[in-house]
Amino acid sequence: MQITWRDLMTATHGMFFGGLFLMAVFGMVVLLAQSLGTRGELQKTQAALRWERVYLVVIVLLGWAAVLSGAYIVYPWYRALPPPGADLAGYPQRLLLSDPRTAGWHTLGMEWKEHVAWFAPMLITAAAWILIRFQSAGQEMRRVRITVAAFALTALLATAIAAGLGALIDKNAPVSGGSIIHLSRGAE
Repeated sequence: MQITWRDLMTATHGMFFGGLFLMAVFGMVVLLAQSLGTRGELQKTQAALRWERVYLVVIVLLGWAAVLSGAYIVYPWYRALPPPGADLAGYPQRLLLSDPRTAGWHTLGMEWKEHVAWFAPMLITAAAWILIRFQSAGQEMRRVRITVAAFALTALLATAIAAGLGALIDKNAPVSGGSIIHLSRGAE
């Protein structure tokens, strides 16, 4: 069993950083919705407040790891220019653009990922900072929590769309190649 370096980095970007970020943001949205539905004061222990801060910091780190690994590791491989006469299978952007039936995966899908996906970690960073800064404010900050929930929901939608498009783009034109990593050796 083997995987190439680029396959590993693409999977780390999308399935590890992006997937965990998507799940963590969903959890954040659920917790914010739950807190908005309560009428009384929610009492949290100091340990619970510490774990909440850790959770928020981890969400922020996952979001930035997903976007930065995509922008600075995977994307340069995706947009590499082929030499004349090269097999386009190793050049995903050019492979997609070479066929009118798949060009939309680049012009719509990758454009979304290139630009709009950056909003997710920005919004989550803002939401996490607000939640940490005003953690002890409780129920009296209801409007602030509604705004934070809107930030988190927008980040969740941007991430879900970027993740879905990324998976579909990678299915049509995978970023592959590089040195081979042997995970296990089969019977020879």
